[in-house]
Amino acid sequence: MIHLPPIPAPPLLRRWLVLIVITLLATIGLAALQIPSAALFAGLFIATILALRGFAPDGVNPRLVIAAQSVLGTMIGMLVQASTLRALGGHIVAVLIVTTATLLVSIAAGLLLSLRRDVDPITGTLALTTGGASAIVSLAAQFGGDDRMVAIVQYLRVGLVTASMPLIVALAFHPPHHPAAAAHPATAPWFIGLAILILSATLGLLLARVTRLPAGTLLGPMIIAGAITLSGIAPGAIVPLPLIDLAYALIGWQAGLKFTLSRLKQVGRALPAALTLIILVNFICAGLGVLLAHLTGVSAYDGYLATVPGGIYAALALAISSRTDVTFVLAVHVLRVVMLMFAMPLFVRLLRRFTAPGMANDV
Repeated sequence: MIHLPPIPAPPLLRRWLVLIVITLLATIGLAALQIPSAALFAGLFIATILALRGFAPDGVNPRLVIAAQSVLGTMIGMLVQASTLRALGGHIVAVLIVTTATLLVSIAAGLLLSLRRDVDPITGTLALTTGGASAIVSLAAQFGGDDRMVAIVQYLRVGLVTASMPLIVALAFHPPHHPAAAAHPATAPWFIGLAILILSATLGLLLARVTRLPAGTLLGPMIIAGAITLSGIAPGAIVPLPLIDLAYALIGWQAGLKFTLSRLKQVGRALPAALTLIILVNFICAGLGVLLAHLTGVSAYDGYLATVPGGIYAALALAISSRTDVTFVLAVHVLRVVMLMFAMPLFVRLLRRFTAPGMANDV
């Protein structure tokens, strides 16, 4: 009898299998410990460890990332409550003040980073600005900053903030069960939720493309799903839970796989200062979250999740898992991203004019 040697698995396939299997086991373990959004944090930690060990895939296919964000957007839309939207409108001044303060804190941290000789002011500012990491990286090249450093520090910020959320929540905040969110049982058949997901993702992504919404892959499906929810067409419908966990894992992988030793070494000398400033901004924003809670009457937990300097998907996942005021948390994050997209180009223009008058017209 002839024994044929086994065909070795392609390296890429083997790396994906290792990532998937270990993430699944870690998700089961974290879920047993009652960690909210277990799949997201398991995906983030495992992908980061494998990436730093050089045994991870190069990255997640962008289409899969868009699909995951669409799932999360649809899920949030199904939790939208008209009462929360009205309450947010009543506290818009306080929300604007705290959101502006959050942006100013991150910009100030970026300017501090630029005191290093190897970091110019534009690169430092963009590297530590909170909200819309992918959009900020694209702005870096457009405005003449070091997009390599901006990308690494931005994703380091997202990774650290995301990873620290469960710890900060466990030590400092206790999630209250929001009545509106808790009163949203899955009473509709699973295929109704799946149908709403497909419809919301399809129409939402089309809406995002036509209107060029910031964070459109999240907001587009959320708007469509929210409209369906508020209409009362399908009460009790939710996105099927396995798809939610898969979306969480993909979002965690996307952030974790961006870290490699080679990329970190490229800007290694500036990383200790950047790391220190990221941690400082995280603590200051947590304090601003407590202030926001005091001014608006929401819980300190919701205030913290609304003002975390990055990691919007993890913040929303924690809000959803803890059954808190998801609509409020999302609204504050969206407001910050919109303000950032309008304010940052103007700020960079002023910064370039102040630091290099001859370059002001290049923007």
